[in-house]
Amino acid sequence: MSLRHARLSRTNFRATSPDRKQFHDAAQSWSRVERIIARVEAGLQGTDTRFIVTSLEGGRAKHLYQRLYCARGRAENHIKAWKNHLAADRTSCHAAEANQFRLFLHAGAYWLLWSMRRVMPKHSVWRVMQFDTLRLRLIKLAARVVELKTQIKIHLPSSAPDQAIFAMLLDRLPRLVT
Repeated sequence: MSLRHARLSRTNFRATSPDRKQFHDAAQSWSRVERIIARVEAGLQGTDTRFIVTSLEGGRAKHLYQRLYCARGRAENHIKAWKNHLAADRTSCHAAEANQFRLFLHAGAYWLLWSMRRVMPKHSVWRVMQFDTLRLRLIKLAARVVELKTQIKIHLPSSAPDQAIFAMLLDRLPRLVT
């Protein structure tokens, strides 16, 4: 497809799904025509438009958007959660071994928070909650811990707002170890 033909057919979108369209276009600074996938959502809060410029020829627009573009976004969100919510990018010690151990502890904290989020009820806000919110609401609690011969009891204050979720979480977490 030539640059001139792509610019003339810019408004002739080919529908690939109700909210995704694809077309070929080239910006003035581009040397060739590229495939562009647009995802448009309109709701009560306004419109949300996303564009993907790709050189991939095959594949449906919906597949490329959901399987490749969104998967990349999820991976970047995992990295962001690890760095920002767990401060895993703090390697300020002079000794490499200390920094390596610090990263090891941060990886363990990430696994714990990810596991806590995974065992939450499906379709609940807890399942998609950010790590810093989970940490503040479920881990940074004032509690009295009583160590018995065969068990550990955690006594939460009567004013703890998320006692039911905390009890459900403690019931489900042992499944992660087995």
